[in-house]
Amino acid sequence: MAPYFIGVDIGTQGARVVLTDAVGTIVSSAEQVFPLNDQSREEQSPDEWWEACYKSLSILSTDKKAKAVIGDIKAIAVTSTSGTVIPIDKDNKPLYNAIMYSDQRSGKQAKKCTATAVKYHNHGYTAFSVSSGLAKMVWFVETHPELTDCISKWIHAADFITGKLSGEWGITDYTNAFKSGYDVSRFEWPAYIYNHLPIKKEWLPEVVPSGSVIGNISAEIANAFGLPASIQITAGITDGCASQIASGAVNPGDWNTTIGTTMVIKGVTKNEVLDPLGRLYSHRHPAGYWMPGGASNTGADWVTNEFGDDLVNLNIQAQQFIPTNYISYPLRQNGERFPVISPEARGFEPEGLSKAERFTANMEGVAYLERYAYELIEHLSKEKVNAVYTAGGASNSDAWLTIRSNVLNRPVYKMENVSGAVGAAILAASKTYYKSIIEAVAAMVKIEKKVVPEKELAEQYELNYRQFIKTMQDKGYIKGGFDA
Repeated sequence: MAPYFIGVDIGTQGARVVLTDAVGTIVSSAEQVFPLNDQSREEQSPDEWWEACYKSLSILSTDKKAKAVIGDIKAIAVTSTSGTVIPIDKDNKPLYNAIMYSDQRSGKQAKKCTATAVKYHNHGYTAFSVSSGLAKMVWFVETHPELTDCISKWIHAADFITGKLSGEWGITDYTNAFKSGYDVSRFEWPAYIYNHLPIKKEWLPEVVPSGSVIGNISAEIANAFGLPASIQITAGITDGCASQIASGAVNPGDWNTTIGTTMVIKGVTKNEVLDPLGRLYSHRHPAGYWMPGGASNTGADWVTNEFGDDLVNLNIQAQQFIPTNYISYPLRQNGERFPVISPEARGFEPEGLSKAERFTANMEGVAYLERYAYELIEHLSKEKVNAVYTAGGASNSDAWLTIRSNVLNRPVYKMENVSGAVGAAILAASKTYYKSIIEAVAAMVKIEKKVVPEKELAEQYELNYRQFIKTMQDKGYIKGGFDA
């Protein structure tokens, strides 16, 4: 079904390109892998990203299925890591490697950015950390003053690939600009950035909504792969927001829980959600709504590390144990950040449990934390959570889906394709073929499975959830109400 769309995802460990039709069916895909090591967690070469993207596009364009429809490709969009920044020169060449979101060197600068923002512009995003683009920009200027005169623009990871595809540079989107200090409610770069930090105003890119058409594919790229010169290139989006789009959570009241290494919850509200404790922060939705989200230190990292040798049998056994009535909290690092902030938090579970009982109780513990997160979200937003969509490795466990639906006492929807590249393809379609991202998602996102709560099980989990909260309070991990 014509037309077709390409989504490009440049991740920490590789590049992935997908080709989809207008109803979200994946026609073809290709990917390249990057090595992940201590160095690549700090810096990566944007030119190597582009080489991987170029190779992936080359593989895709020669695939039999893709070749049959290549003339009907309408648009391309790019997603990549949030908080990764690159200084480029007047010829749009990187002056330095991409400073990765996971780079830890800008702690001092993050504190400076936060203090300056709070003093001069205490509005919107002010909780800068080592993962924030603005902190990395200040770090670079202070660490490499000899290169600052050569800076033409600061851009983000997705912007670099978008520029290579289109020849249009110095343009970014709301989601990428957010952690670089852009005020997404007032649609401006706040003056404190260039008046009170060592950043020049002219270095800051133009900011447009994700999915906005910024140009056509460059003639060089079109000729290299036999692509139509009419292909439109759109402004990109961060990887977390791309996955949210792919999950289907784009209408007000829709939320997505992705449980991978950690649990990440993102959704849509009509109004900006302001959290004085910084547990939630709000991206700007391509249609003008808000996309609040938060990430826990708790997730499913314990599954592979502790139970990965027998997951099939453990999931079968878990169905018999539900509900366990045991209270576990499978935090595997020191401290929690969402939905509670507790540096002293430590994981716990009852002693003497069998392997299957431990496995089931830990799944329940993550579900209890997920419910607390949604209660916090409703408290802060004053808006209802209408639907919960899910993705990540945890969504492949039927037992876990059953637990979560009954703990939440809501239907949980498992989606078919939730990769960032698919989200980027949907974004590419959102303003080039469809009228909006909401219309594009309605047409292109498919539900694989719906799990609904069962009355008796939900009632038992209600009691267990209350016990979980009491235990967390007794240990001092939850202090007072949601505002404490």
